[in-house]
Amino acid sequence: MISVIICSASVNVLELVSKNISSTIGVPHEIIAFDNSHEQRGICEIYNQGVREAKFDILCFMHEDVAILTSGWGKKVIDIFVKDGEIGVVGVAGGGYKALTPSGWYCVEFQNPKKSFQNILQGYKLDSKDEIHAYHNPDDEKLSEVVCVDGVWFCTKKEIAKSNPFDEVLLKKFHGYDVDFCLRVYAKHKIVVTYDILMKHASEGNFNKVWLDQILILHQKWSKRLPMTTADVSEKEIYLTEKRALKNLIEQMLKWEYSFMDINRMLLSTAASSRMSIRLFFKGYIHFLEKLFAKRNSANELAP
Repeated sequence: MISVIICSASVNVLELVSKNISSTIGVPHEIIAFDNSHEQRGICEIYNQGVREAKFDILCFMHEDVAILTSGWGKKVIDIFVKDGEIGVVGVAGGGYKALTPSGWYCVEFQNPKKSFQNILQGYKLDSKDEIHAYHNPDDEKLSEVVCVDGVWFCTKKEIAKSNPFDEVLLKKFHGYDVDFCLRVYAKHKIVVTYDILMKHASEGNFNKVWLDQILILHQKWSKRLPMTTADVSEKEIYLTEKRALKNLIEQMLKWEYSFMDINRMLLSTAASSRMSIRLFFKGYIHFLEKLFAKRNSANELAP
């Protein structure tokens, strides 16, 4: 009774995860997998095709480098949706604050226990770190409400996915689809993290310039409605969070050699927010000019 949709880059890895799903899900299911190793279609396009082909009412979107360790997890997912009809998305990692400043599913600079909620074994491919059990349940809940979830694994109802399709026109690569989908659903349904399903994720994701390019596009779409939070925090705390995040982002964009116009466009998008004052824009712009001039002066000093 669950359709599992996977965008695959490796036949061997897909075989492993398919066996894992079949041995752990515990309910009737189908696996709809798309070999994307050659075509390199965007994940939004592939997920939308999966939604159209799915025959069951519950959909599970997941990465293929995942091994689910909880037996009978399919029944747990179905029970969550049955017990609370307002729930629209279930994940295993999510953020309680979606920043106005371009970012992923959680904001590092949000200095609050409700920054993130998760229960996942996280492995590392790009960094020589040991596997960690990322467990954070600040309110000791069975389910925690969040703004958005990580795309490593999440479930929704088919009717919701059909009425809120993944934005394959705007997001043509492999990033930002999870945040965009959740922001579309958030105004109409609850989005939650469950701690009753444990899985191991083999890689940490590659948060590079390609990732940020997609996130910048995503934020141009949503900036008027951001920030959003499920946490009970003051407007002052939100402003300070955004100021920290904006300064850090500007410095990263300069490091990655984004153009003046790219950074200027990002700053202008923050000014579109209905929740944040124009003061944040000016604070960010001043920081941008200071760092830009410092970078140019440093380059001049090093020039022969």
